[in-house]
Amino acid sequence: MSDAIDLTAMYAMHDALRRELAHLDRVTTTADRDPRHVLATAAGWQLLKKALHAHQSAEDDALWPPLRHRLAGRPEDLVVLAVMEAEHAAIAPVVEAIDATLADPGADALRLGQLTDALTSGLTGHLAHEEDAALPLVRRVLGAEQWDHFGRVQARRIGRDAPLLLPWLLDGADELTAAKLLAPLPASTYAAYVARWAPAYALLDRWSAGTAA
Repeated sequence: MSDAIDLTAMYAMHDALRRELAHLDRVTTTADRDPRHVLATAAGWQLLKKALHAHQSAEDDALWPPLRHRLAGRPEDLVVLAVMEAEHAAIAPVVEAIDATLADPGADALRLGQLTDALTSGLTGHLAHEEDAALPLVRRVLGAEQWDHFGRVQARRIGRDAPLLLPWLLDGADELTAAKLLAPLPASTYAAYVARWAPAYALLDRWSAGTAA
């Protein structure tokens, strides 16, 4: 495998998504709160959707295409890539269905639970499949320039949500991961992270009703 590509940010994103899926599962299985009300107004659901969209759309637009080009003539590896894209395509409609259910006054909690279970199982399975099958291909065939381009595209997709999504990404990360992801920041951005972004995020009760970001 190539040492030119550092997958720290990729694994940090996957870990953050898994962390939030665990919160989502807890919210939808807690008997003393109506999950429809919690999800409709919780910052955690909004942040999960924003991060997931930024991450997967960047993969679709800036990671899979160069990978497909490099894998030309390797049909077995191209099947892996096709499956990655199919799994992405299956996840987005579930997120949309959850939001439609939250917006429907007549929808019941059972329907919401079925959809959030589908999202949790589908996304968890995809993340594991990507780590096991796709990321080894990425490391073998892509160069640092292509990988860095993917990172820049993902950062642009996060855009103005960075003050919340950067501390969200690093929530629970180990010191080495945090240091690696914070090191490239411009001095002014790092100062904003330390002085404002991280403290504001620490005060956010992401999975309580009435905290929508």
